[in-house]
Amino acid sequence: MNTQEQVITKFYSAFQQKDWKTMQRCYHDEVTFSDPVFQNLKGKEAKAMWHMLALNAKDFSLEFNSIKASETAGAAHWEAIYSFSRTGRKVVNKIDASFEFKEGLIIKHIDRFDFWKWTRMALGFSGILLGWSGFMKDKVKETAMTGLRRFIEANGYK
Repeated sequence: MNTQEQVITKFYSAFQQKDWKTMQRCYHDEVTFSDPVFQNLKGKEAKAMWHMLALNAKDFSLEFNSIKASETAGAAHWEAIYSFSRTGRKVVNKIDASFEFKEGLIIKHIDRFDFWKWTRMALGFSGILLGWSGFMKDKVKETAMTGLRRFIEANGYK
């Protein structure tokens, strides 16, 4: 296992334990993060997101595999199982991640998953009906970013 594969393994092993501080240490200070919900987060925003998600995780478990990395780029597959906080509904989210590295740390992290499948699990009937729509995507993103902004403010991230 090379150094970058070790960083990815450390990141997801820490997430399994909800150890957000170790997760943050795997990120470069100039990191960028994007997924279908949290888009174009930079630096402390990305670090704060993992802190928030780890603290709010209910009935949470995570598995990861298929870690591959070169000196500059990497990838992994991970699956998170949890109860979505707003509805209490069980979610099994299957995610493919890609990474870029700088100075031995993650500088860019992109997660890809099926948003409509996620909304069907997390939101139930409204996700089935509207999860594919731009309206629903925008509403979920807006709600998530509002929560992240409040978390950042309340927890002294600057």
